[in-house]
Amino acid sequence: MSNKSRQLLFVGHIHAGTVPDFMILQKEFPPKNDWFKDLTVRIDLGFQGFKDKYKSKEAHIPHKRKRVAKGKSNELTDIQKEENKALGKERIYVEHSIGGFKRFRILVNRLRIKSTYLINQIVGVCAALWNFSLNLKC
Repeated sequence: MSNKSRQLLFVGHIHAGTVPDFMILQKEFPPKNDWFKDLTVRIDLGFQGFKDKYKSKEAHIPHKRKRVAKGKSNELTDIQKEENKALGKERIYVEHSIGGFKRFRILVNRLRIKSTYLINQIVGVCAALWNFSLNLKC
C-alpha cells in the first residue's frame, strides 16, 4: 500500500507459490474489522469482490470486460474506457513506488535464502530504505 507521494505505507509478508492478491489482502486485513472505512481505496482488477467484503469511504476499481458467447461483443463503452484511464492515472503512484522499491536488486533476483523470517526482514529494510530515499531532498 502506498500514497500519492510514493511512500510505502504497508508491505505484507511473503507467500509461497502463486497466491491471488485478494486472498493475501484477506489474510493480512481480515474483513470482520473495518480497516478501510474512512479511506478512499484505488485497487486493480486483482481485487474483484473488495466492495462486497470490505467497507470503505470510496472504492475505485476498473471496469472489466464480461465473458460472452462467441460472436457477441464484450467491448467496454467509451465512458468505461475513460473511467479506467482516469483510475490508471491515480494508481500510477502505486506502480512507481513498487518500481522504486525494486531498485534494491536483492528483491528482484532469485533469493537462495530459505528462511522466510529473514526474507520478510529484508523486504522491510528495503521498504524503509525506499521511504528514507524519498524523504531526502537530493
